[in-house]
Amino acid sequence: MNFELFIAKRIISGKTYENRISSPIIKIATIAITLGITVMLITVSIGSGFQKKIRDKMSGFKGHVQIVNYDNNNSDISLIPIKKNQKFYPSFGNIEGIKNVQVFANKFGVIRTEKDFEGIVFKGVSDDYDFTFFKEYLKKGRLPNFKLDRNKEILISQAIANRLHLKLQDTIQIVFSSEKHKNKFAQRKPIIVGIYNTGFEQFDKTMLIGDIREVQRLNKWEHNEVGGFEVLIDDFKNLESKGNEIYNSIPSTLNSATIAENYPIIFNWLDILDNNVWVIIGIMILVAGINMITALLVLILEQVQVIGILKALGSPNWSIRKIFLYNASYLILKGLLYGNIIAMVFLLAQKYGKFLKLNPENYYVSTVPISLEILSIILLNVGTLILCFFMMIIPSYIVTKIQPSKSIKFA
Repeated sequence: MNFELFIAKRIISGKTYENRISSPIIKIATIAITLGITVMLITVSIGSGFQKKIRDKMSGFKGHVQIVNYDNNNSDISLIPIKKNQKFYPSFGNIEGIKNVQVFANKFGVIRTEKDFEGIVFKGVSDDYDFTFFKEYLKKGRLPNFKLDRNKEILISQAIANRLHLKLQDTIQIVFSSEKHKNKFAQRKPIIVGIYNTGFEQFDKTMLIGDIREVQRLNKWEHNEVGGFEVLIDDFKNLESKGNEIYNSIPSTLNSATIAENYPIIFNWLDILDNNVWVIIGIMILVAGINMITALLVLILEQVQVIGILKALGSPNWSIRKIFLYNASYLILKGLLYGNIIAMVFLLAQKYGKFLKLNPENYYVSTVPISLEILSIILLNVGTLILCFFMMIIPSYIVTKIQPSKSIKFA
């Protein structure tokens, strides 16, 4: 058996610490490790959850990359049409990692009821649209059927439905203005077949999903003219590189931009949140490390006589230092175990119970989002263990300063 590990087990086992000065200090150090890893796991999971949820919602409404006409002047409303028959549609043959290319066209309108009215953006889409996002947040009804020759079915948000007191199968009146003739208006009477609620108030308040053919008729466009293209990619981490590849692959008359470029404020906020996560992790590891250093020093000073005897028997300094490093590692592992249990209970309760609510107008989500990534959890635990262990090496050097002749006589 490993000599140092055997001695370490003898020191740490049974009731060795119960009646000693080091007992409360060791408990405090273990609690510090427990709280540290608990806070770090919760922080990382919430931070990752925020980023994933907001990115998914942004891409669900706007795609990862939008291709539009240069003449649209960065407007959300489709002003100048684009021919649908492009080389990159329905797929980019020369770019890997593209999930879907879908057409869209936006038009501003006003929903009118007997007592109220509401400005909306009618987003026209086609049967090539990826409705995975809206299926997840569909609360009532179904998705529009784009196989109909004249599709009057629409999907509206719960926010719009609540404000205007609308429900499924209601026929509503939408007034659209002409882009060419400001004094001319057109009316449409679509039917509500589905109600969604993403909790992303910025878009839920205005976005209405319908058939792109309605926008084409309103704008007097040809059947092969659209407002633009949305590109979905497989991995968000490649957003910038894929955005550059897409930009270099489209005609010079078109422009493309990623959602990070179109909505820099939101993504800057996510970057700041990511930085805050790293700051919290650093502080927690530092606090836990300092507590463990204190506990290790107390352990060493409390075992001065044992150290003196081992030295007198011929044990080298590094061998004795390893005994206390084993003890410190045991306490760190114990704290990590308790911390992981506490963190997992909290995170799973929030993930499935959603008891912590947020204001969606400020945070873009209605509940605190949780993302449990096994690799991140493992790396966080291993990283904490390694960093704390290396922080123990320097204070364990005090063992070399203990002289057997002076320490044994006090035994």
